[in-house]
This record gives sequence, C-alpha cells and structure tokens, in this order.
Amino acid sequence: MDAPIGVFDSGIGGLTVAKEIMRQLPGESLVYFGDTARVPYGSKSKKTVCKYSRQIAKFLLTQKVKAIVIACNTASALAMEELEEMVDVPVIDVVQPGARMAAASTRNNKIGILGTRSTIKSGIYERYLHKINPELTVVSKACPLFVPLVEEGLFEDRITEDVVGRYLHDMKEYEIDALVLGCTHYPLLRGVIGREMGEDVKLVNPAYETAKTLKDMLKENELLASGQNKGEHKFFVSDGVEQFLSFANSILPYSVEQTTVIDIESY
Repeated sequence: MDAPIGVFDSGIGGLTVAKEIMRQLPGESLVYFGDTARVPYGSKSKKTVCKYSRQIAKFLLTQKVKAIVIACNTASALAMEELEEMVDVPVIDVVQPGARMAAASTRNNKIGILGTRSTIKSGIYERYLHKINPELTVVSKACPLFVPLVEEGLFEDRITEDVVGRYLHDMKEYEIDALVLGCTHYPLLRGVIGREMGEDVKLVNPAYETAKTLKDMLKENELLASGQNKGEHKFFVSDGVEQFLSFANSILPYSVEQTTVIDIESY
C-alpha cells in the first residue's frame, strides 16, 4: 500500500525516528509534522498535550496516511490511548518498543529511564516494564537540559559532558545495566551518555526499536509499500522553518529542500 506514514513530534527530535524509518523502510513515504511553534511538550499538562496531538492527527489524516507514529515520548505517554480511539489507522508509539528492548536487554533486572519531566512524571515506562517483568527495578531521571543542548547542536561539547555527568552521577549508584534514552533528542547524545555510564550499560534507542515495530506491523497488516515504490517525504512545521531545515539536513540521510508551515490550530 503506497500511502504515506504519518510521523509527528513536538519539534525536531522526532527526526531521529524518521531517520530510522527511512533506513529500515526505504520504500515507504513519510509525512512528518514538527510542532515547532508549541515545543516543548515535556513541561505541559496532559490536557494540553492531548489537544495538540488530536490536532496533529487530524492534519495527518488529511494527508491520507496509512499509519501514525507518535515520535514523541511525552505525547506517547499522555495521548496514545486517546489517538487510538480517535483514528481508524494503526498508531505506534515510541515508549512500548523501547521498554520491550530494555526488558530483554537487562541481565540484573535494573533499568534506567531518561526523559522529559512529563514523561518521567507520567510513570509510563515503569508501568510497561512492570507489566513485562514485575521483578524489575526501574530508576528514572528527568533531564530537561538535554533537549536545548541537542537543538543547539552541542552533541560533543564540554558543557554537554558537564550536564550529562551531573544528571547521571546518582544513577550510576544503582548499578543499572540498561538505560532507555526516553526522549527522541537523546540518541544524539549517546556518545557522551555512553562514556559517562560505561560500556557495561546497554543504551536503548527507542527510535530504532520503533522503526522495527512499525516494519513488523506493516508486514502483518499487508500495508507495506510495493517493491517499486521509492519513498517520497514531506515535512511540515508550525513555525521556524530555517532551524528545522538546518537540523533535518544535519541528521537525515538526504537533503531536505522544503518544509511547509501550516496553521495547526485550525485542525
């Protein structure tokens, strides 16, 4: 089925998910929406995040998408159930695939979660992980400064090393051996985070796991694009085209020439 896949995030971090989908499913077309006018979601209430997510889903449905990927941990945590009830296409979130991989990866049943304040406060990862294995110990840490560091392009900077060290110092005392990068921006800091935590800790990238889950779902539902299809991608934002294009072209495997601004409040 050659209809596109809808992908949305509060801003630009979800491009890490889009990148993995492009890599694992090169024949699929994407419609990406970044809510750059209203970013960040991580400090907003559930009511607000659900409202924003509904508006974005309505917009994506106008693009005739065959599935929706919530490429935002906060929206996954707060709006997933509401969107599943609202739309009649499959919805994939980034939380469950990451949680499953973390549970499969740990050897000592001690897992760490890094995320925005809203994601951590929601307890969504803990709930999923304890459904999989009630014996797991889950240690969570909100890291609100990680997102602005990524958006400034400070992936390997002394400031970033200092902030990562400060956030993760206490987490090392719990002897976790799997750590979920529970915000779509965070995989871009995996080098610094990996050095801080040490090679015995497996870093779980939900973006990679989400693309894998999407691929399996499309196969099962016979929704994969035909073999002749060459993925064509469209990008939409609610504000800030130049910053979006700059970031997109720094991480995506091909050049993004155009991004369209839409009035998301009208949906």
